[in-house]
Amino acid sequence: MSPARPASGPIPSPNIWHWPEIYEVENRAQDADGAVFAALRDVADWSDRDVLDLGCGTGFHLQTFAETARSVTGVEPHPPLVARARDRVRVVTPPITVLAGSAERIPLPDDSVDVVHARTAYFFGPGCGAGIVESMRVLRPGGVLAVVDLDATVGGYGDWMRADLLHYDPARVEAFFDAQGFDLVRVRTRWEFDSREAMRSVLGIEFTERTAERAFAQTPGLALEVGYRIHTRRAPVGLVL
Repeated sequence: MSPARPASGPIPSPNIWHWPEIYEVENRAQDADGAVFAALRDVADWSDRDVLDLGCGTGFHLQTFAETARSVTGVEPHPPLVARARDRVRVVTPPITVLAGSAERIPLPDDSVDVVHARTAYFFGPGCGAGIVESMRVLRPGGVLAVVDLDATVGGYGDWMRADLLHYDPARVEAFFDAQGFDLVRVRTRWEFDSREAMRSVLGIEFTERTAERAFAQTPGLALEVGYRIHTRRAPVGLVL
């Protein structure tokens, strides 16, 4: 979860911005069984479609979309991550485009993509209305905005989130998306690490030191259960005459 929005500019993402190498370890551990992508495909199938990964970070998910999509574009506000993402996909076929931009200023024309995917980036509930409007602008009629975020109602990861983010109210966030016309699918998935040291390092960039140590002590082995919410909103198709 990101801190409060600054007066101007993108919302800082303190984990991947400051520790991209550790966040890479986290990305490899997440969704070990592919449950999030399976649920996402059910509600926003990207096969033979044009996909925008909004807040793509180092581009970890871009190639997964490219396996079946017609085209893939990543948009990321943080210049060092833009460079990393471009390096990552430089030799990928089909080509993937990575652009500098933000959720509030997407550098794409109107009606240019079929799926906007945003995972744990920008869309954290109240305050993200400008990004929703901008996503609707770039979506073609019938296209889907899919917001994938952590489900803080699922313990223990959710318990640790709420311990550190006392201002965060999962019910309020979900009510916001519901009021904005989003559908909701909940997914339970598993993060699995190569070692206890890798797990500890990831917990250390996601939580305060005290909470990270508690989380590590409460998690034996190499895996932990994590809940996700997938909020989807479809762009209007319009009248058929």
